[in-house]
Parts: sequence; C-alpha cells; structure tokens
Amino acid sequence: MATFFRSFLQSYRNIFWLLGGILAGTVAGLILGPRVAVLKPVGDIFINLLFMAVIPLVFFATTAAVANVQGTSQLLRLCRITLLVFTGTALVAAAYTLLGVYAFPLHTTLSRHESLPALPPMSDLGTQLTRLFTVDDFYKLLSRECMLPLIVFSLLVGFASLQAGEKGAAFRHFLLSGNEVMKHLLGYIMKVAPLGLGAYFAYQVGILGPQLFGTYARALGLYYGLCLVYYLVFYSGYVYFAGGRAALRRYWKYNLVPSLTAVATCSSVAAIPVNLEAGEKMGIPPSVRNLVLPLGATLHKEGSAISSMIKIAVVFALFHRPLSGVDTVAIALGMSVLVNMVEGGIPNGGYVGELLVMSVYGFPQEALAPLIIIGTLVDPMATLLNVSGETANAMLVARFMGHSLLEERQDDKA
Repeated sequence: MATFFRSFLQSYRNIFWLLGGILAGTVAGLILGPRVAVLKPVGDIFINLLFMAVIPLVFFATTAAVANVQGTSQLLRLCRITLLVFTGTALVAAAYTLLGVYAFPLHTTLSRHESLPALPPMSDLGTQLTRLFTVDDFYKLLSRECMLPLIVFSLLVGFASLQAGEKGAAFRHFLLSGNEVMKHLLGYIMKVAPLGLGAYFAYQVGILGPQLFGTYARALGLYYGLCLVYYLVFYSGYVYFAGGRAALRRYWKYNLVPSLTAVATCSSVAAIPVNLEAGEKMGIPPSVRNLVLPLGATLHKEGSAISSMIKIAVVFALFHRPLSGVDTVAIALGMSVLVNMVEGGIPNGGYVGELLVMSVYGFPQEALAPLIIIGTLVDPMATLLNVSGETANAMLVARFMGHSLLEERQDDKA
C-alpha cells in the first residue's frame, strides 16, 4: 500500500501542485474581487512565456511531422482525415446544442438598449481570405495572431524537406532536434505553472465572475450545462471509440493540465505547448499529434460551434422569433460549423460570427450587443472544449489512419 501511495503521488504530483495553485487563485478572486488585478502581472508573465515558446514549438513540431511522414499520399490522407474529423465533430456539437435549446427554451427579457461596442472596420472577403492563409512579410509569421499562415508555411517547409530526399536529411534531423529542444523548454516554463495559472485564474474569477450571475444567467447556465456534458460524455465517447479503455484512462489522466490552462487563459494558442506534451503522454503518434494539434488550435473549435448556436438562440428569443423550419435550422448548423472552422484564423474572428448571424437572419443592430456579451462570457468554457477536443480529435484521426492506441503503456498502471 505504501509503495502504491508513493507511486500515485509521484505520478500526480505536478497535477496536485497545479490544482493547488488554481484553487488558491479561485479563493483569492472570490475574496478580493476587482482588487485581485494586482496579481495579473504574475499571470501575464507566465502566459507571455507560453506565447514566446508557441511559435518555434509549432514550427518545429508541424514541420518535423510532415517531413518524416512516409510518402506524399500518406500526408494527403492525414490532412483529409483531419479536416473530416474536425468538420464532423463540429457538426455533432452544433446539432447537440440545437437539441438542448429545444429541450430548454430560452425565455429571456434581454434589454434592447445595451450600449453597442465599437467594432473594427471589416475588410472585403478577398482580403479576409488572403489574411487567413498568408502574410505579406516573413517576420509576421512570428506573431501568434498569424497562427494559420505559420502552419501553412510549416506544412510547405515540411513537404519541401520530404521531397528533398537524401539532400534534405540534415535539415530533417535539425527539425527533429529543434522539436526536442522546444519540448524541454516547455518543461522549464511549466515548472512555474501553479503560480502563473493561479494568478491568472484569480484575475478571471475576480473580474468576470460577478457578470455570470447577471442578465444573461439563463443562457449562460444552459451553455455551461451543455458544455459540461459534452466535455465529460462526448469526449469520453470519442476517445473510447479511438482506443478503448486504455486510451480513455490515459486521456483523462493527462488532459487536466491543458484543461486548466484553457480555462485560465481563454486561449487555444496558449494551450498548444501543454497540449502537445499531453498528446505525447496520451500515446498519440508523433506524425499525428504534431500536425493535428497545432492545426486544431486554429481550425478545431467545438466550443465555438456550441456558443454560436447559443448566440443564435439568444437573439431569436430576444426578438421573439421561432428557431424552427428546415431552412432556419440548416443555416444555423451551417453557420456554427463555418464559424468554428474560420474564426481562429481571422483577425477579430469572433465578431465575424456575430455579424454573420445578424446579416443572414436580418436582425437589426440592437442584436449585436447581446451577441458580443454572450461571446465574451462563454469564452472560458468554449476554450476548454476547443483545447480538450483537439487531443480527442487527434485520437480519432490516429484511429482512422490505422494507428493503434490500444497498447498498455507502463504509466497507465500508476
């Protein structure tokens, strides 16, 4: 018994420290309220360290994964399956939310007289698509706001390395070496995670916490309830299908750190480093996790798909319009999936979703404020689903690619 207890503490020691920091931050946020802002710089330092590491980490991980894939056809198949899995799970999330809205309809008294937030001017469609996939200068790839162009560049470099054959062997070795170095750097950064995430989480609770009990409580209650079920049940189902009990046990054992990082930071990009580390411990093959997880931070957003459907339900209730009819429902599902896929790669992408809802359904400008407010308040849970879903989706991709996740790893017994 003593041996088992020591082994248990050894396996979960870092998680206990992280939970302790988060718990302390929660208590501080509840007690101090807005005064907890004094702790925000501590959290910002930790988050900035993650952001500093994420660009080289994504580049090396993605490029190395592509450069070491066995054959071009295998790479194309991996990309095709990844996009199909992302789209399929987003559609499931949106349909599930629609059923939840029908089961628990939103009878709301939201005011039409909210002040309208100022929005940045929108570019034309061609400019938005250009910015979605490319940048006009190399140095802009080094910004976390250009994650999708960085991934596109990394894919192209990896493919060129693959096609270079023997002449590119040294470069491929450099990519693998760089990937290992960045993983060790992440390990150093995560040593201060309990302090950094605790401080950041305290700020989130102290500043945003009271808003959750205001005018939008009913819609937020439905949203958070649906998301919690999706988080626990649907992801467990995806993972069990992908790899059985061993994969399910591994998933929940190593998903806690990415989950807490997601809730504290509200950033899928900030969670990329810890998600890559968790994906390795979960047993996801390198060729899959190093491509699917960085790509998922931009293109996979099941939490955003669920929040888009809730936003649609809120404005329909606000203006006393029925959310029914084949065309209305089909458009709602289509918009939820579309926003899920593109908003992460477009500057101010969240606003694109709100404006899309208004324009497609013909709502007046008074609908914009509730949409933006709901979008702000659902962000922590949406990010949690986005981040946790990336590893679950990566396991599905591995299963469809023919990789086995069934092998019992030694650390599964801890």
